[in-house]
Amino acid sequence: MILLAPNHVGLFPHDTPGTFAALMDLYERNYINMRRLIPDMPPASAMGISQVAGGLDLRLQMIERNRYTSELSLTYQFAQESGAILAEPNLRIRIYHDAQLAEVMAAYPRHYTAFSADLLLAARPDSSQLRSRWQINRFLLKWLTYCLRQGHRFGAAPYLPD
Repeated sequence: MILLAPNHVGLFPHDTPGTFAALMDLYERNYINMRRLIPDMPPASAMGISQVAGGLDLRLQMIERNRYTSELSLTYQFAQESGAILAEPNLRIRIYHDAQLAEVMAAYPRHYTAFSADLLLAARPDSSQLRSRWQINRFLLKWLTYCLRQGHRFGAAPYLPD
């Protein structure tokens, strides 16, 4: 009897892009990296800047802070020749403290269509929403890994007033 190896040799079911298991795995990994980046969650409406030599300033703004969840925005800011400030990639992230998950709720990338978890649910109640969520949360995982490797961290203080 000949056994044929499946196409996904080496992949665990949770590694398969666009699956619920893969999405939950990304949420867990993003939570771990968010807590490495922000060990102590700042109060609501706090703002902070992480600066590293030779890197862009990473900006954090707490949107809201509750017992079980926190919502924040994380971005770089670029000054344009016109004087305008461009925020890129400009992600809004929800952290679930009790479940230890972090999820991208909205993204406003300049070169791609905006992502909104709320609109995605209304617009596409099929499996393609899993794929879209997986893609944007995979981006967050890679970006957080990059930021941490550069040395970005948000300490306990000082946070700028809103």
